[in-house]
Amino acid sequence: MGGLSHYLEGAGLPTAHISLIREHTEQIRPPRALWVPFELGRPLGAPGDAAFQRRVLRRVLSLFEAENGPVLEDFEEEAPAGAAFELLACPVSFDTEELDATERRRRALAAEIEALEPEYRRAVEARGRTTVGPSGLSVPEAAEFTAAFLGENPPDNPRTDVSLAYALRLAVEDLKAFYIEAAAARAGQGAVDGSALADWFWQKTTAGEVLQALRVKLGQSLDKELQIVGGFLLVPMSQAGRTTNG
Repeated sequence: MGGLSHYLEGAGLPTAHISLIREHTEQIRPPRALWVPFELGRPLGAPGDAAFQRRVLRRVLSLFEAENGPVLEDFEEEAPAGAAFELLACPVSFDTEELDATERRRRALAAEIEALEPEYRRAVEARGRTTVGPSGLSVPEAAEFTAAFLGENPPDNPRTDVSLAYALRLAVEDLKAFYIEAAAARAGQGAVDGSALADWFWQKTTAGEVLQALRVKLGQSLDKELQIVGGFLLVPMSQAGRTTNG
């Protein structure tokens, strides 16, 4: 956005934007920017808090009053905390002595998705939409496809229009969306705290455990595209290496 600001200003259009990563904005030096201490993806802070969001927008618009630039100011308020929630992975019991780690995770993931399905359906009914779907697979199919990468050999590509690595990335995005929407349904009308949601997903679910294992496994793949997608794009850097304790 900082680069686009320079382009628009060159065409005579004054700009001001919100910065979520201060270091990037310091290097790009856009004409006017307000850094906010919020999590990525939430430039206005907590969702559903119109009064707080208006304060952020008013502060951004106030940057146009500066006589000289570039201007980079900090927003002093932290975003209000979202609603707390408890949505633990379903208890799954298998005879682990008869199953290897890959099969245990595959079965646990399938059971977990089945247990979360009612919450997800409730979310879709309440919102009238879902972000699940880009992979072209059902959620159980996306889970089966993703978990299959933990095996000795990669699975067949269910898509003919994209690479195997990209198909995996789309399947994982669908899984994440499924879990997030299910969690939002459990939280009700209150805003879900992003940090709590991330901790729940990466530390309390089999899905998080599977993706952490894939990060390690595919990061050593001889397939360069799988190595990049698996090693860097499946798990956020802030969550890389965090263990499941649910």
